[in-house]
Amino acid sequence: MKISYNWLKQFISLDWDVDRTSELLTDLGLEVEGVTTYESVKGGLQGVVVGHVLTCEQHPNADKLKVTTVDLGDGEPVQIVCGAPNVAQGQKVPVATIGTVLYDGEGNEWKIKKGKIRGEASHGMICAEDELGLGASHDGIMVLDNSLKPGTPVAEIFDIENDHVFEIGLTPNRADAMSHFGVARDLKAGLLQHGENLELISPSVSSFHVDNRTLRIDVEVENKELAPRYCGVTISGLEVKESPEWLQHRLQAIGLTPKNNVVDVTNYVLHELGQPLHAFDANKVKGNKIIVKTLPKGSKFTTLDEIERELHEEDLMICDAEKPLCIAGVFGGINSGVTENTTSIFLESAYFNPVSVRKTAKRHGLNTDASFRFERGIDPNITKYALKRAALLIKELAGGEITSEIEERYPNKIEDFQVFLTFDKVNRLVGQEIPRETIKSILTSLDIKINNVTEAGIGLTIPSFRVDVQREADVIEEILRVYGYNNIETTEKLNASISNSSKFEDHKLQNVVANQLIGQGFYEMLANSLTNPAYVELSEQLKSENNVTMLNPLGKELSVLRQSLLFSGLEAIAYNVNRKNNDLKFFEFGKTYHQYESGRIENKHLSLLVTGNRAHESWKLASNASDFFFLKGTVVTLLERLGIRKLKTTPIKNDLFSEGITLSLGKMKLVDLGIVKRNITKSFDIKQQVYYANILWDQVLELSQRNRISFKPISKYPSVRRDFALLLDNGTSFADIYSIAKQTEKQLLKEVNLFDVYEGKKLPEGKKSYAVSFTLQDEKKTLTDKQIDKIMNKLQDNFEKQLGATLR
Repeated sequence: MKISYNWLKQFISLDWDVDRTSELLTDLGLEVEGVTTYESVKGGLQGVVVGHVLTCEQHPNADKLKVTTVDLGDGEPVQIVCGAPNVAQGQKVPVATIGTVLYDGEGNEWKIKKGKIRGEASHGMICAEDELGLGASHDGIMVLDNSLKPGTPVAEIFDIENDHVFEIGLTPNRADAMSHFGVARDLKAGLLQHGENLELISPSVSSFHVDNRTLRIDVEVENKELAPRYCGVTISGLEVKESPEWLQHRLQAIGLTPKNNVVDVTNYVLHELGQPLHAFDANKVKGNKIIVKTLPKGSKFTTLDEIERELHEEDLMICDAEKPLCIAGVFGGINSGVTENTTSIFLESAYFNPVSVRKTAKRHGLNTDASFRFERGIDPNITKYALKRAALLIKELAGGEITSEIEERYPNKIEDFQVFLTFDKVNRLVGQEIPRETIKSILTSLDIKINNVTEAGIGLTIPSFRVDVQREADVIEEILRVYGYNNIETTEKLNASISNSSKFEDHKLQNVVANQLIGQGFYEMLANSLTNPAYVELSEQLKSENNVTMLNPLGKELSVLRQSLLFSGLEAIAYNVNRKNNDLKFFEFGKTYHQYESGRIENKHLSLLVTGNRAHESWKLASNASDFFFLKGTVVTLLERLGIRKLKTTPIKNDLFSEGITLSLGKMKLVDLGIVKRNITKSFDIKQQVYYANILWDQVLELSQRNRISFKPISKYPSVRRDFALLLDNGTSFADIYSIAKQTEKQLLKEVNLFDVYEGKKLPEGKKSYAVSFTLQDEKKTLTDKQIDKIMNKLQDNFEKQLGATLR
């Protein structure tokens, strides 16, 4: 939010320099993020002075140039060559002296230097108005009032505005500071703590009166919850024209473009007092009636930006007897605004429901100065005051008469908040005792009314413009920020308590796992829990009806909570790959969210994503691509680090993967890992293979606490591994191989693992090759070659019969 220092000084007569004022504003909680300089004339006419033309003669070497002698007030006249046709002896003219920097219409600068023009010395430049930024004419030099003294800075003659503008990072709770008056009110409270008791000057509206009652526009509010207070008045016989320079300077300083005197006044009062206003062309208000209501869903309305919008049934509209005129508190309509032909207006000032305005603005993707304020909550008690202020300014700048009483609809007055503040709680939360008189002084300076004072505390009435101060703790925060956080002493004694915490707490185990992954070259990522609802369409197991939908989304792409961590991980991979960072290892601790008939459920997960090479390219290392086994090894070592062993491997039943396995302990599923399906990675424009592991963190936490370290001797009977390279049909999965193998040998077959998949041109069409390992062990004796061969032959025979497999 931009705040003009010159504008601020209209409300409080402050002579502090800009840096000191910035520090105080920041200490008060209005953080000044930067200060910029505004100049109505770029350069501020520095170095331009009044000159007196003493002589003017024809240039000896040029027909269109004159050689002049000019008195600059320093006692030493200078020679200046001038090409203007109207330069003459005896004139008072603006002169840019040597070293002066001037700017053209595009902001490009040039410096006035000593030089020669056609052989004659020239020590400056006599300027036209466009060269100084004071107009557009270049027909000749500017001729100034003859009474001016030579050497007078030209900046003192013209109305040049030089200002400093504070860029304030306003927090959403500080709705009271969304105006120059609100900032000045805070500044006054802060200055009081620095020993400066300055008066806060508010604009007077005592001269407001009704000139006649020739144009009455009736007001009807159908939805009083969405528009608790609505005021309006008519002004007739006005002339829409350009605003005066002082008003244009105020608006331009804070980044607004002046439109015309009527619209500029509404913008001025908005930034002055924080009350949004809207001016309707009264001749376009049919039936001389304003109706505040909602319209049926699907109604069409064209806004000022010439976009036709489809209305929601909850959008509050300002209508006349026939049609909608404006989206209440958000944006005006294209056919009801003020134009150069407008001669009478209906001026609106209202308090709209903050939630309603925010929802409407988000639905239509609009963010205006008015909606910014209404959304956060403006002061309902200045609605009428701001209307009078704007009406008087319009009369002053556009002429006309006030031609109706103020039409006001305010059926249920919005009451101020009541809070009781205890002195003991102030001292306890602050950490030191603040004098009671200081507390009362601070509260009074913030316009918080003191109702009664007892030995225990103070009864307070919080003004309605402080929507964020409703509890005792909020009042203490107000006292502390004005008193000054820097004034709170730091004690030499440090008190601490030792908590009894388990080593199995979630954050501790997360740190253990994170440190191990980082040591293996992984980077931790943190993705948004909000995601695109279209992602569930990439999986048949994820259902759109299980999405947890946002009531007030930032946009369609962030309108639901994620059901899987995979898609946000793929977004991160796509972002990196598009920037030539192809070798990636990511992990994320996060939650998934699901909506079921029984209610909503949150599940914690740890996701791992691997793609590209295991390590960056190096002359010392050969290229080593990440693969399924690298990811599996990473996952297994993580679980073993947490004491989870003896994992059972089964084929995966998750359609996010083309190939993969599930790791379980007993009947508890812990991990799904494997290769992400090509059609999914293709949706993110990722061409390289991506490996993904989804670790169910809730289950891992539970099992890690059960972990009991036990020891047993290593079996003295060795295990035996045998491998098959099987040529299979493309439709055959590892699950088929696993199932047949387990049915063939139930006792001695301990593990079945898929360790390589090959699909290439050297294989027959429609075929693929699986490399599968089989681990055999007898706990009671050593297996003989005969036993092993018998089992392997039986496995081969069953694979050939049931799957049509052949050994390669």
